Amino acid sequence: MPYLIKEIYYTLQGEGMHAGRPAVFCRFSGCNLWNGKEDSRATAFCQFCDTDFAGTDGPGGGSYSTAEELAHVIDALWPSNAGSERPYVVCTGGEPLLQLDSSLIYTMHAAGMIVAVETNGTLPAPEGIDWLCVSPKANAKLRLRSGHELKLVYPQDGADPSRFVSLNFKHFLLQPMDGPSREVHTRLAAKYCLNHPQWRLSLQTHKLLGLP
Repeated sequence: MPYLIKEIYYTLQGEGMHAGRPAVFCRFSGCNLWNGKEDSRATAFCQFCDTDFAGTDGPGGGSYSTAEELAHVIDALWPSNAGSERPYVVCTGGEPLLQLDSSLIYTMHAAGMIVAVETNGTLPAPEGIDWLCVSPKANAKLRLRSGHELKLVYPQDGADPSRFVSLNFKHFLLQPMDGPSREVHTRLAAKYCLNHPQWRLSLQTHKLLGLP
């Protein structure tokens, strides 16, 4: 099966524990919690997604027939003057675990890449992922209950942070829900972190900086 990619681009990681880190983002097309069409958002499992992941029309987007072909395009975006700094690749979406497989992970590792994944946690993950970030959604069953980073969009009805603190993650982060009430959500998330120090505040710094 080909890999269907919305876009591939080089930027700074904007969220989570690796915020500010140079990274190549590989955005897989498609998601299992929403089809990306606005007329169906209200009935989707995830109703607050702020990402365009439908289709293959973005920069670097397309249908890649082999893992080697896709890895070559990703690798070409990493600066040639990076020295010994290995390419850091964020596989995201949509939902990357609909397509990311052991063959692609192996191929990226063989090319010297560090493989990070941002997922909603509803699907099993192949082995070999170097950094696993899970972002739970209130209406979807969470299957991935361990990893490096749990990043919860806040607030969500039915997804109180207390539900997740017993899971096996190294880091727990609250990220204010974007939208017209973002400032209110940011204050609420900051207050929650202050009252519950196990949690850290994650801001979408790429939006503040005008980066993709």
